[in-house]
Amino acid sequence: MKADTTAAKKGNDAPPAPQPPFGDRVKSEIIAWFWVILAFMLINGTLGQARVIPSGSMEDTLLIGDHLIMSRVGYDAGIPFTNIHMPLWRNPKRQQIIIFKPPFDPTQPDYVKRVIGLPGDTVTLAGGHVYIDGRKLDESWLPASEQGQTQPGPPGNSANLQQAFTVPANDYYVMGDNRTDSCDSRYWGPIPRSLIVGKVEMRVWPVTGIRFF
Repeated sequence: MKADTTAAKKGNDAPPAPQPPFGDRVKSEIIAWFWVILAFMLINGTLGQARVIPSGSMEDTLLIGDHLIMSRVGYDAGIPFTNIHMPLWRNPKRQQIIIFKPPFDPTQPDYVKRVIGLPGDTVTLAGGHVYIDGRKLDESWLPASEQGQTQPGPPGNSANLQQAFTVPANDYYVMGDNRTDSCDSRYWGPIPRSLIVGKVEMRVWPVTGIRFF
């Protein structure tokens, strides 16, 4: 029996569906881009921010010019264009890389360092190595050239590690991975929790160096 192809032919010959007026298409595009831009602003301002490494104090982990994504969730999540901030319910952990306002002058550009000592920890130095509460800290993240090279800071700062230092409550002791070229808590003391603005989550540039932290 020969199949009836009349319906199929009519379907193939059917005229294309009418396009919406040009003005309506433009309006839809504008609305779509508005929501994309709004979402980006909320995410960038409230959940995360892009940062660029300005110095070599975190080499070889982070290099000058690296582009990072910092998470602000639970740290200092301000709502864009307002003075409203979400509750600070998230605390840094040891070994995490954080971004914070410098304690000696919070108006200066933000710093990036690694958390070494938590509140209540006693930090000491011996033989170029860091000890926490008498136990040697595993610092496998340091480049080979920096292993066993940690030195105390200059005199005049109780946190310089020329002697044992106990991190006060709500403070964090930080150092750069480039120990021989990092101005950190050994120079100006621990970081108050209130000055920490976020945790480094990811390096996004250069493309060959993309990684999560």
